[in-house]
Amino acid sequence: MHNHALIDIHAHFTAPTTNDAREAAWRAMRADNFMAPAPHEWSPERAISAMDANGISMQLLSTVPTTHDALVASNTYGAAVVAESPGRFGLLAALPNDDPDLALSEIRRARTELDADGFAMSTTYNTVSMADPRLEPVWNELNDAAGVVFVHPDTTIPSRLGLPTPLIEVTFETARVITSMLYARVFSRFPDITFVLAHCGGALPGLSGRIALIGTEAWVSNPNRVTSEELRAQMRQLFLDTAASGTDANLAAALQMVPVEHIVYGGDSGVPCTDDESVAGNLAALRNSSVLHPDDMTGIARRALALFPRLSDRL
Repeated sequence: MHNHALIDIHAHFTAPTTNDAREAAWRAMRADNFMAPAPHEWSPERAISAMDANGISMQLLSTVPTTHDALVASNTYGAAVVAESPGRFGLLAALPNDDPDLALSEIRRARTELDADGFAMSTTYNTVSMADPRLEPVWNELNDAAGVVFVHPDTTIPSRLGLPTPLIEVTFETARVITSMLYARVFSRFPDITFVLAHCGGALPGLSGRIALIGTEAWVSNPNRVTSEELRAQMRQLFLDTAASGTDANLAAALQMVPVEHIVYGGDSGVPCTDDESVAGNLAALRNSSVLHPDDMTGIARRALALFPRLSDRL
């Protein structure tokens, strides 16, 4: 085993592209108030170097490209990266919300050809949210497979009030879509799917008490008659990662919603908004937390091994 402690469930990757494409993406980000200092480029070698600098044994890679061709190609590339360095990387294969047939095809390909460890989905993908009833066959398939689904907020949301989307918009996107799924009873109807929410669940933990307290009052649309107890129970099923959320304020809210055994380490590396310093700062906050018991950090650091037991054989 590598002489590191952390298994990182939240790490992004990008398939190789051209300098012109990276430049165009960078300019588009800056035009939308995301002031990245330079075009972003990912490589396995850079990722491993950053992992070593921050004491990370393994990363579970995920990305959800917005076109179907790119999504399929990205899953294939991600599998190749893992095959090259199986002791350092795992793959969460991307699934599209807007094409259930393609999603089912990618689930089966991920399991039979790509040897993926789990799956990744965006809260909203090409305007179709994870609460859309068209995804019922996908949930059935994943439930039968006891799949682990990493849920990342849609990052294509336009910025507002001059602030970049990744700062706060993504956190409310997570809360919005997961709340819709609560009212559809997705989590209770498909209990064998493990859902892991990025960024400590975004704004959801801070709103969880409000949702359970007043979310069943007469003025709230609730055609399935979901009770407050059901809302609380479904939220308690969820797992939350620590990406950009290792502060006591984030963790205190999270632990009001889920048990500490449902907190898993995530670093959110591989994207322009997270550099080595960001990862190190978040880790320092986690390790110095007054909310967590000292033993809790050990569990958080290695919890991905319980979610993905096959990883142990590769470390």
